[in-house]
Amino acid sequence: MISWFHIPPAQRPLFSLFVPALLVLALCCFCSLLFGAGGLSLQASFQTLLGNGSADDQFTVFHLRANRTLVGLFVGLTLGIAGALMQAVARNPLAEPGLLGVSAGSSFAVAITLVLGASTATLTVGIAQLGALIGCICVLSVARMQGQHNDPIRLVLAGAALSSLLLAVTSLLLLFDQRAADEIRFWVTGSVAGRDTNTLFSLLPSMLIAGLCILYAAKPLASLALGERVAIGLGHKPQRIRAVVIVAVALLVGGATAIAGPVAFIGLVVPFAARALVGPDIRRTLWLCLPLGPIIVIAADVVSRLVAQPAEMPLGVLTAIIGAPVLLLIVRSRRMPTL
Repeated sequence: MISWFHIPPAQRPLFSLFVPALLVLALCCFCSLLFGAGGLSLQASFQTLLGNGSADDQFTVFHLRANRTLVGLFVGLTLGIAGALMQAVARNPLAEPGLLGVSAGSSFAVAITLVLGASTATLTVGIAQLGALIGCICVLSVARMQGQHNDPIRLVLAGAALSSLLLAVTSLLLLFDQRAADEIRFWVTGSVAGRDTNTLFSLLPSMLIAGLCILYAAKPLASLALGERVAIGLGHKPQRIRAVVIVAVALLVGGATAIAGPVAFIGLVVPFAARALVGPDIRRTLWLCLPLGPIIVIAADVVSRLVAQPAEMPLGVLTAIIGAPVLLLIVRSRRMPTL
């Protein structure tokens, strides 16, 4: 009898992985409601979930923890999908929104808006998405100069340079505006705690557009993975595919950054894990990214509440601790330099 682990990833039934992943996601959501920093004990949380808690306990579980669980679901899903799309269109396993300056572009746009007088409460999601779009176009344009579009080192260097430049200018702007610095201090660390879930509703139109873009681009992207000539021979238009994917990535990353700040490495770790489980086909990878992204973000958020009690560790710090070893593993992989 052949063991499941001996089946090549590309031949494993997607259903046999997707359903267990959904069950793990449900378990993570349950733990997110059950565990947390503060005075509410595990037993009291469980009793509250059964409907027996006080009004304060119910507020903690069904409002504070439920809200951050919803935000974690959204952030994990969007960043995981965006990472898979960006890696597919760049044909580079290191193409991650946080590493390549897309999140930094979104943060820079938010900082500019704050300096001009806006507040985080009135901040429009479109600003963060526009910043992500400009950052995405800049880094991919630089990396594709002189026809070296598949060079992973060029891509990472371009992304690192753009991120450093934008972060430096953002810091400089905030030095001259104390009010903007106070507004952005908590947001810039990357966190799903205390976020306004009403922002999620304002994101629905742009997420619908992103979803349509993904539906349009998924099959052509799979052809593009075989080479540009093959894709053209199959009737696809690579330039149009890339433009559609860039728009989708900008909408997804900008939306996630607007609600939770820049959360690094999720777009790197999630597609890496999905490809390891189901192979390099982008259509199978995207399906598995749907549950894997929220699993990693919510699990990291639960751990961030417990490791530094009674305080909390910023989510962005924990995802960086998880993502850095994965980045080193990919760099050492024999599959470099391209997907």
